[in-house]
Amino acid sequence: MQVKIDTKEKFHAITVLEPKLTANMTAELEVSLVGYLQNDVKNLVLNLNPVEAIELPIAEILVKIQQAYYENNASFVICELQPQVENYLDEQQLLEILSPTPTESEAWDIVQMEEIERELLDDGEPLFNND
Repeated sequence: MQVKIDTKEKFHAITVLEPKLTANMTAELEVSLVGYLQNDVKNLVLNLNPVEAIELPIAEILVKIQQAYYENNASFVICELQPQVENYLDEQQLLEILSPTPTESEAWDIVQMEEIERELLDDGEPLFNND
């Protein structure tokens, strides 16, 4: 599977360069994306703009990967879905779970907001002081 990787300060942006994500790519995709959780920079933005079709096992593994990221205090945001891929995910009732963003820039914003949120929660300080 061909991908383009762009590493930023707070996240990796990965663009899948395949027109179709098929079931036989599931294991490779999972190993590749989950591997980023071992890095210092764990957050990931997955750009699926070049993808014109996706099979159900891939869609299901993306949900599983997203959950793994959140369980490890990291962000996993999917962006730039083609309309036919978005419609397919919606039909499979997975679109809302994945909550993709229309642009990569918006995905970056989500990662940064989630980072700030985690930092605030990790401080153990109350967000509001009632004194």
